[in-house]
Amino acid sequence: MMDVLLGIVDRGWVAESHHRGRISVVREDGRVLLSLGDMTVPTLPRSALKPFQAIAMLRSGLDLENQLLALAAASHLGQSIHTEGALRILEMTGLSTSDFQHTADLPGDEASLAAWLAAGRRKEPLAHNCSGKHAAMLRTCRLAGWPIEGYRDPSHPLQQAIRAVIEEYCGVLGDPVVDGCTAPAFATTLPGLARGFARLASEKEGPGRLVADAFRRYPEYTSGTSHPVVRLVEQVPRVVAKVGAEGILAVGLPEGIGIAVKISDGMGRGRFEVVDAILTHLGHPATSGPGEVRISPELEENLASLNG
Repeated sequence: MMDVLLGIVDRGWVAESHHRGRISVVREDGRVLLSLGDMTVPTLPRSALKPFQAIAMLRSGLDLENQLLALAAASHLGQSIHTEGALRILEMTGLSTSDFQHTADLPGDEASLAAWLAAGRRKEPLAHNCSGKHAAMLRTCRLAGWPIEGYRDPSHPLQQAIRAVIEEYCGVLGDPVVDGCTAPAFATTLPGLARGFARLASEKEGPGRLVADAFRRYPEYTSGTSHPVVRLVEQVPRVVAKVGAEGILAVGLPEGIGIAVKISDGMGRGRFEVVDAILTHLGHPATSGPGEVRISPELEENLASLNG
């Protein structure tokens, strides 16, 4: 069976909505701690793969650190810390927003959106949640001596380097598809994604450790100041967490355990409640914020036997 019932939304005494999905919890060495649903299904982690994209960029010569490195792997909300950071990366490289080659968007943060529109601005690539990543991609190309033209093409040296790192950490299935920002999006499996985050969170040195530490220290740069990822990072020591589009959430624990969740309806509601429940059973009690999704009895039953 491809999907299992993970969460329920109640309205009074009525179970109004049911969210199905898949879960993989594995150790870095591949040992399975929990597997619910069909683990062979090709999965698009989308933005959850950004940490591995950043590792590839560091290996290729990218020189960003701290907040800007976190922003290079962000799905940000278009707050001022994000747009100003992306501009700084461009300016360091001698480029401007006219060099962006990805899609335009509006800020995802409500207050930032209101200020953006009040200033008379409309959709711009700078406000897109991937603008930090694209600024870093442009800088990587410039530092590596690669052309910035066509840097989103799967055959470009940058995308080849990214694919190699994703293959190393997670495994890659088939040819890439086009992501929402027009960069390549690579498919893997849910266990592959979990295994990649298990390794990422337990790295002791090198580019992987730099990226993991940036995620831990600056979660507001990888997401947004009010994002549930920030609360998760604050509550679970040395965790690494990243959302992906269409209901993906991936988490790595420093003891080398990775968690990957896919909510099948793609809306994402319930993924943090599911991960909170998994973390609690692994000895890391956490709450990512007020939740409206109740963990299903089927999931509770399976979690009862979960241990690290």
